[in-house]
Amino acid sequence: MTDQLQEIMATLKRNRMRTILTGLSVSWGIFILIVLLGAGNGLKNGVMQNFSSRAINRVSLWPGTTSVPWKGLKSERYLHFTESEVELIRNEVEESRLITAYSTTSQTVSYGSEYGSYRVTGVMPDYFDIENLEIGAGEGRFINQLDMREKNKVIVLDRRVAALLFKEKSPLGEYVKVGQLMFKVIGVNSKREQWGGPNVYIPFSTAQAIFNPGGKLYQIAFTVDGLITTEENDRFNESLRKIMGLRLNFDPDDRQALWVSNTQENYVETMKIFGGITILVTIIGILTLIAGIVGVSNIMLVSVRERTREIGIRKAIGATPASILKSIILESILITSVFGYIGLMAGVGLTEAIHFLMEQAASAQASDELQMSVFTNPTVDAGYALFATGVLIVAGVIAGYLPARKAVKVKPIEAMRQE
Repeated sequence: MTDQLQEIMATLKRNRMRTILTGLSVSWGIFILIVLLGAGNGLKNGVMQNFSSRAINRVSLWPGTTSVPWKGLKSERYLHFTESEVELIRNEVEESRLITAYSTTSQTVSYGSEYGSYRVTGVMPDYFDIENLEIGAGEGRFINQLDMREKNKVIVLDRRVAALLFKEKSPLGEYVKVGQLMFKVIGVNSKREQWGGPNVYIPFSTAQAIFNPGGKLYQIAFTVDGLITTEENDRFNESLRKIMGLRLNFDPDDRQALWVSNTQENYVETMKIFGGITILVTIIGILTLIAGIVGVSNIMLVSVRERTREIGIRKAIGATPASILKSIILESILITSVFGYIGLMAGVGLTEAIHFLMEQAASAQASDELQMSVFTNPTVDAGYALFATGVLIVAGVIAGYLPARKAVKVKPIEAMRQE
């Protein structure tokens, strides 16, 4: 084996420039494959990061205004929810799991001499998981069922609100003034804020009793399970409209009467798109690599033609067809593997460098507000690297096989007559 490798290296050195130019075509193919896969991965990670800010199986409902008459009722009717619609979804919608209603108002929140105008949101305990809030160790707790049942005057602050009101002091156990009433701080949400600025959270039952005695609601959100295809989500949306239409007396086909945002449906569609993108960039990368493989195969054919006399002599002194086949295929694998590995490392290095620069830029622009992203972490995972390595090995075998077969068929007498 050592002798064969030394012989291959001597052959490659004799044709150094041809070997380098041939190998570069393989390097370029693998480089393009890795960069394209990294770019597709970066787009996917960016969109997934936006989805992860909330539960991906989240459905939100908002009442609207009817646009058509229905069962003797006129159009242009303003609809609204009440807590009975929350119970309807909880009990009648089989796919529903976590659920929360929203009761929102703007109030002045103050502590000592510090104050600010913030959005006070009355929520149910499931809001924590639906919105993926974060309360770390030592930062208290979120609203629970006891707070709901007792209508406790407790409050959870977003991190920026806590920092503005309390500076370096821990807010836990302290009382803040919301409007004209005092609320006890029980937790601090450390998740970056959604668009629209910081919030404070109080029990939904407390918010309804104090700030919304009329009981009208304008948003309900809940999570669903078991909807994994576009068709299932479409059927669910229509079923939900029928249930709500019966309760609120509007035409289920009236899109302006009820606004439905189904994140699960959007997620399924997005994953289909990125599945197609991944397939497309893989095909483009592989086609580019094939161009390099063809170049290697052609060069190996030229090499076999140049070494026809040598091959004839080797066969005449007893070299077996298998040894000749093995030698040429090994030479092809060596070229594709070495230069392919160079292209692989260059592609991985470029994607890692872009990732590093993006992280540095994000750190420089860091803020407490959640940022929309479309391109994040364009790196290639180990699975893609292993795939590319496998492609290299197969490519080397394919590139060397046809020239090797041609060499095996050479007759010693004819080969020795070759000039």
